[in-house]
Amino acid sequence: MTIRNVDAATDAAAIAAIYAPFIADTIITFEEEPVSAAEMQKRIESIVASPLNYPYIVYENDDGKVIGYAYGSQFRVRNAYRFTVETSLYLDINEQGKGVGSLLYKELLKRLKDGGFHSALGVVSLPNEASQRLHEKFGFTKCCHLRESGFKFGKWIDVGMWELLLQDS
Repeated sequence: MTIRNVDAATDAAAIAAIYAPFIADTIITFEEEPVSAAEMQKRIESIVASPLNYPYIVYENDDGKVIGYAYGSQFRVRNAYRFTVETSLYLDINEQGKGVGSLLYKELLKRLKDGGFHSALGVVSLPNEASQRLHEKFGFTKCCHLRESGFKFGKWIDVGMWELLLQDS
């Protein structure tokens, strides 16, 4: 296994394929239309091109197949928020529950801390007990609950936010 920086050109198709079932079958993302490899490549390039140096990493299995990815991205556009980052993590649906997510998240949080970010936010559509447990495993605490803030599959969905301070104040 290898955790490495994303290569937008070569990893976009695998990342789009990992993301697709979450769009089609779950409330984990509020995205409602499939994302093509070309569009995913543009999104990845936009994140990694940021002057804030957001990390974007992938997990490759022993066969060299990308089976998960994680990244940090802008929380809000106002400059005062530049040290706060929103985190995202997705795994191939056949690789969940094997510890890969924890390995990826641990590395992502290390890179965020080393990159000087002060706080990390996990934004979780509810219910999602696996994501809640993962965040709490890494010391995140729930800081917000937004009622009926998303609408997908014909129903209103709550969103929770978990926060972690990465640096000492």
